[in-house]
Amino acid sequence: MRVNTTDLQNAFGKYLSLVQKEDIIIVKNGKSVAKLIHYAEPDFYLVHEEAKQYKPLRKISYEEYMNLVNESDQRYEFIDGVIYLMASPGFNHQVVVNEISWHFNNFFRGKPCRSLTAPLDVRLFGYATKFEEDPNVVQPDVVVICDEEKVNEDNKYEGIPTLVVEVLSPSTKGKDMAIKLYLYMKSGVLEYWIVNLEDKGVIQYSFSEERDIKSLETFREGDMIKSTVFEGLEIPLRDIFR
Repeated sequence: MRVNTTDLQNAFGKYLSLVQKEDIIIVKNGKSVAKLIHYAEPDFYLVHEEAKQYKPLRKISYEEYMNLVNESDQRYEFIDGVIYLMASPGFNHQVVVNEISWHFNNFFRGKPCRSLTAPLDVRLFGYATKFEEDPNVVQPDVVVICDEEKVNEDNKYEGIPTLVVEVLSPSTKGKDMAIKLYLYMKSGVLEYWIVNLEDKGVIQYSFSEERDIKSLETFREGDMIKSTVFEGLEIPLRDIFR
């Protein structure tokens, strides 16, 4: 849009609103002399999953995180005061998630526990006694919950999953294998599977009631992974990666 200086001076507020949609060229004596453009506050607090390194400039509060979530259609995770903008998963990632989910759904049908897939907010608080003391919100690829009574009146889950599965993507490997590993362990999750699409393998962590690593197993294509918590839950890796 082009506007002369007189019109700009007389209706500056109007053009401040319009500049959110398009740039405004300011004209004086028939010549373009300046440009009015929309300014967006930089998201220094936000980590994009595609980023090479997770180094935000500052930590934010849970209230700031909720304000962002309520104003956006994007998916976010909130861990230790850092917001992670979640990338859209690839085709192979979703195929593997569906294979695992299919096995889990068949196994848990008619049982007290339930298997669910992302997107589902899981609110964790580590070693703290309540969520407000150490708020964290994640969206694991697959979760098994055995405390369905922890679904609140707003239809939000506020419990601790018994088993969590994360399928690695190149952009999430560091977060899933380090940051989330520690969060799940200290929050009371009992079992954690990390599925690697590149080498067609699964790393299985088992955590103790004292919230420490009890066992660590690595499974390769051709192996059978067996849950350490749920007797009888076992999946051939060839089914996961076929």
